[in-house]
Amino acid sequence: MDRPQLPLNALRAFEAAARHLNFTRAGLELCVSQGAVSHQVASLERRLGVPLFRRLPRGLALTDEGLALVPVLGEAFDRIGAALDRYEGGRMREVLTVGVVGTFMTGWLLPRLDRFHHAHPEVDLRLMTNNNRVDLAGEGLDCAIRFGDGAWHGTRAVPLLAAPLSPLCAPAIAARLTGPADLARETLLRSYRADEWSRWFAAAEASCPRLTGPVFDSSAVMIAAALAGHGVALAPPAMFEADLATERLVQPFPVEIELGRYWLTRLNSRRETAAMGAFAAWLGATAAPLEM
Repeated sequence: MDRPQLPLNALRAFEAAARHLNFTRAGLELCVSQGAVSHQVASLERRLGVPLFRRLPRGLALTDEGLALVPVLGEAFDRIGAALDRYEGGRMREVLTVGVVGTFMTGWLLPRLDRFHHAHPEVDLRLMTNNNRVDLAGEGLDCAIRFGDGAWHGTRAVPLLAAPLSPLCAPAIAARLTGPADLARETLLRSYRADEWSRWFAAAEASCPRLTGPVFDSSAVMIAAALAGHGVALAPPAMFEADLATERLVQPFPVEIELGRYWLTRLNSRRETAAMGAFAAWLGATAAPLEM
């Protein structure tokens, strides 16, 4: 069965007139005359068999039927506009929604984002930050960058780069640290992974003190507390190179422990799109030199 032809010009004229409640201003927006807008609206009303406006001495007012039609058309035109915006340079832009653990986002990805946009202008990248706990399907993510051991059920994980942990603190605190045992006198900032400090002290061959410092769900926020002098953080130096280079942040001891790495993950059931493949290839090529 053939679908009835949609009166797109009439619908566009009605939508503009409904926003302005004035045929003249709608005509100016659409680059047509006031009479053309009025004619298109009248044609639509005849087709639908109902009035959409009440003509008043000083303008227009929507009828109940007109009020019901306005949001439907507004959403439809917005969706059409968004779809057309995806075509650029003779090819369609593909939306890619990626969840990124906050520390990786600020410490590694953001400084390199321009390179990806330059290399892949066809990808409309949408970034969602998280604290490493993500639901790929539930959050509508195409893929996610996470920290851990790569063993997530039903998930394909590709390693990106290692990120060993080491104590990091403000210069004033570092100045009074001569050995790992001195950390017992400081506030040790903690992540939600409870065993990190005990494993670092074991690697440093020192006793782990009783841990009473505040717990953070983001290394980036924990480092902000460390920069403010609130304690010593156990975090990946590779994600805070800028602060270390300017000596706003200090790594007082060389001992590092590796409890995981960053991975690019997607559901096994999720088919890889061209945009997903381009992002994965770019990440792999860009992160590879850091593994040397």
